[in-house]
Amino acid sequence: MESSLIISNMLLWIVVIVLMLAVFALARQIGVLHERVAPVGALMPTEGPKIGELIEPMEVQLLDGSGFSIGGENDYRMLIYFLSPTCPICKSLLPIVLSIASHESDHLRVVFASDGDNTDAHIAYANEHGLEDYPYIISQPLGMRMGVNKLPFAVLINEQGVLRGRGLVNNREHLESLLQADEMNVSSLQEYLGITEKTA
Repeated sequence: MESSLIISNMLLWIVVIVLMLAVFALARQIGVLHERVAPVGALMPTEGPKIGELIEPMEVQLLDGSGFSIGGENDYRMLIYFLSPTCPICKSLLPIVLSIASHESDHLRVVFASDGDNTDAHIAYANEHGLEDYPYIISQPLGMRMGVNKLPFAVLINEQGVLRGRGLVNNREHLESLLQADEMNVSSLQEYLGITEKTA
């Protein structure tokens, strides 16, 4: 009886040690995978204007009917967020876009844009989500000029009117990658990671 109790205790300790080794091995693998999986920036389409290209001033119309200029020299960088009232991902990212707008308000202006024809739907959407204080453009030519092929899409233009970032943005990381790439003076985070891998 006593010997069987000792044997069962020893077996339990062996099982515990094996499980601890397995957990350690899995934790190590997770660490290795974490290092290998690089952050992904905005998904940049191949068609449309290129990063570093000067965006000539373009006059567009805001929801209230007033004129607005995209491109050319300004006192601020401009982040244009292309959306649609019927796009659920666009809606889910609105709090993030507004957070970026409030934190970067000194040197970044956020602009909302769409190519929809139903102005009333856009006015209702802007009122529902608190976008009344931001420029809201309805312009199909603007979307075509920026190479917007899917939504949500974002474009970053610097103070000199130069395109600094553009791409499909499905989450906070994609949006912030446009600003980070501009600050690091690269066209995208993917380009930056490629440079660091070559120099490593």
